[in-house]
Amino acid sequence: MAQHQRSGRRGPAPAHTRDEIVAAAVAIADAEGLAAVSMRAVATRLGTAAASLYRYLDSRADLLNLMADAVIGELPAVTRPGDPFDALVEIAESLRLLFKRHTWLIEAAQNINNFGPNGLGYFERCLAAMASLPAPALVKLDVITMLPGIASVWARPQPGGLAFAGIDWSAYPNLAAALATAASGAQVAPDRVSDLFARTIRGLLRGLLG
Repeated sequence: MAQHQRSGRRGPAPAHTRDEIVAAAVAIADAEGLAAVSMRAVATRLGTAAASLYRYLDSRADLLNLMADAVIGELPAVTRPGDPFDALVEIAESLRLLFKRHTWLIEAAQNINNFGPNGLGYFERCLAAMASLPAPALVKLDVITMLPGIASVWARPQPGGLAFAGIDWSAYPNLAAALATAASGAQVAPDRVSDLFARTIRGLLRGLLG
């Protein structure tokens, strides 16, 4: 898809830059959720009129695309580029943490219809990581689009706990043993979610890329 373009509309110079508008929208989404992001809300945060935002933006959808691209720019550089699977697992973990920081991105990502420079940079980074692998280009592109989806699922808030009161565990011996083992090992592996996520991603990558 085409890269974001600046609006060429004429008129008085805007009081705020497009980056400032996007930053304000991201701050609103982080604090209140994506539904709270509107042209009026962003304009109010910036102390200006909603109509003035249209000098830089065509619509709220345009704003959401820019917001998503802005936070994708937070993805760090790969620190383990030598092994393609290590690099991709690192990218996936960065995505998971990104979705946890900006929970609204889970919803926004489903409606992105225009990739900006940071989104395109994500594709480029993943392809560079897979450059030494013989997998077809289409498979590599499938991997690139798969990683954010899986990362977003793992980033969703987990329920506070399951209620098992009043259960006759004699009918569920395997479940009872598994829960007991999990409870006893909870303090042994505090980063078990990250570890399990990495193992899951690595297994999927091995299956797809060989």
